[in-house]
Amino acid sequence: MRFLEVPGLGQVSRVGLGTWQFGSREWGYGEGYAAGAAVDIVARARELGVTLFDTAEVYGFGKSERILAEALGTDRDQVVVASKVFPVAPFPAVVRHRAHASARRLQLGRIPLYQVHQPNPVVPDSVIMPGMRSLLQAGRIGAVGVSNYSMSRWLQADEALGQPVVSNQVQFSLAHPGPLEDLVPFAERENRMVMAYSPLAQGLLAGKYTVDNRPGGVRAANPLFGTENLRRVAPLLDTLRQVAAAHDVKPAQVALAWLLSLPQVVVIPGASSVEQLEFNVAAADLDLNAPSLAALTEAARAFTPVSAASTFVGGLRERLGI
Repeated sequence: MRFLEVPGLGQVSRVGLGTWQFGSREWGYGEGYAAGAAVDIVARARELGVTLFDTAEVYGFGKSERILAEALGTDRDQVVVASKVFPVAPFPAVVRHRAHASARRLQLGRIPLYQVHQPNPVVPDSVIMPGMRSLLQAGRIGAVGVSNYSMSRWLQADEALGQPVVSNQVQFSLAHPGPLEDLVPFAERENRMVMAYSPLAQGLLAGKYTVDNRPGGVRAANPLFGTENLRRVAPLLDTLRQVAAAHDVKPAQVALAWLLSLPQVVVIPGASSVEQLEFNVAAADLDLNAPSLAALTEAARAFTPVSAASTFVGGLRERLGI
């Protein structure tokens, strides 16, 4: 395992574990998942050196935090647990109350990394961050992070907090390479952390889905799996497969290794099984050569997906035979 030194957090594993699926019915893992597979996945993650575990109060309406706490057991004080407050009425007293509730569910006296789940379009960070600052000063959290913030909003959050907001958790993958342009250079320059969620684009970058083999379940609603986008992503997937073949690994591991080649980036893929966790963690030891990295970056930047609205209209036209 490789690690990143993050101010306020110490050493953070470059591959973490996202726990959105813990307690969330939309993934279809069943009631037995929490007591069985989730516990086994977390235990194996610790054996492999994973120290970063990401959750949120809205994941399973608090179930994810509870399941993670039980699965970590006495190790919960030895790792970087990252949770998030959903910014509904995010006034200081509300933020403090919600942090205390998350800490109780996590069985922690101090949450190592507490993040604003997404930017509130109405309430500015000058209102939100005083609550986070008071939690820092009281020692109830170790560091402040944000999620889904643009570069400009991240800077506003810094100013409102009065000190660095150490991390920004964003959708980031070969299929969503936008953070390459501003967030990653900023993180490298300022010693911050970019946390890449959905680093495999919900499985798109595993290379198994095509126009003729589309996924069901929660993935079916993702515009990336629309017919037009599956056509458009084909050159990127071809490049992924070629690089994977050259390194004798799987495309999904190449997709993770590409992210891990970038400075100050960590990945937090989920895992439905111990085997999938081991597969993801193995990407930390995969070194891609410079030509492979350049080819992947070029293919990622060339991929221009159509919007959700365009995907819907295209699908409707296709069903109507237009």
